[in-house]
Amino acid sequence: MFQQLNVKRAASFMGALLLGAATAVGSVQADDYPNKPITIIIPFGAGGSHDMNARVFTSIIPQYLGQAMIVKLMPGASGQKGTATAVKAKPDGYTLLFTHNFVDQLQPHTENLSYNPLKDFKSVVMLNDSAPLLWVKADKPWKSLKEMLDYGKANPGKLKFSNSGKWGASFTAGAMIFTKAGVDAKFLPYKGGGPSKRAVLAGDADFTFGRPSTVMGGVKAGKVRVLAVGGLTPMKILPGVPVLNDMGYGGSGNIMQRILLAQKGVPAVRMKKLQDAFAKLQNDKTYKKLLKSLGENRNMIMGPEYDKLRASQSQKYLKLVKGLTGS
Repeated sequence: MFQQLNVKRAASFMGALLLGAATAVGSVQADDYPNKPITIIIPFGAGGSHDMNARVFTSIIPQYLGQAMIVKLMPGASGQKGTATAVKAKPDGYTLLFTHNFVDQLQPHTENLSYNPLKDFKSVVMLNDSAPLLWVKADKPWKSLKEMLDYGKANPGKLKFSNSGKWGASFTAGAMIFTKAGVDAKFLPYKGGGPSKRAVLAGDADFTFGRPSTVMGGVKAGKVRVLAVGGLTPMKILPGVPVLNDMGYGGSGNIMQRILLAQKGVPAVRMKKLQDAFAKLQNDKTYKKLLKSLGENRNMIMGPEYDKLRASQSQKYLKLVKGLTGS
């Protein structure tokens, strides 16, 4: 009887010991994030500025994160296809969304979405921001924005504007100009800035908006002509090119912010590991050099701070949409 009792006690002790060991191993594994590659969903097509910027940061971030980041392009429905896929992913930090403020904060005011970006996502980081460049193919006759708009006024519906999809970054910038100028242009939506750019180069559209990373190569090669820049100030890389804001077409409303989002349920410790890695990336010499070569800035904002901006900017975009649509 005594022997049986000792056996039971020993078995109970071993069971508790094994349970404790398993719990400890589980805790170590949970803190070992990331222990496999992280998927970055980009809800736009190949060749756009998000694709270009992602190539830069994903090539360097592994040395600060310990794992690779793999880009998955998922264009469609003006960014909705990729965003909806990211929303449904397991909130474990292994599937992130690389998008921008117009899809994240403006689109909910114009589309009946199956998700709510402000409620379903938290910001990892705002990587940088970028003003739009309004450009045409170099063989077009217009030497200035005024000349192009005058053509549009004289030929209603003939000026063809390729853009990244309804209420996307380039769409919104164009809508602001045409509404103000009273020009009836033909909007041609594409699955991102890359396809939109190719449409202009192929002669299927007259003009579009791009970002320095996708436009400056064409400028240097003499293939494209930039007629105006967005934002509030001139660009050093484009001396002499006028600013839309100075011409009365607004500036701050057309700035695109590139943001990396995670599902709301991702553990705080994993969010911190991601943010710590990007904070180190910000000061990386190679990262600085590559972004400069693209003509892009390093105006990084960490997630907690940027999340505060998302709500306030969303309300500003609501007013913008009402002003453009008259609703």
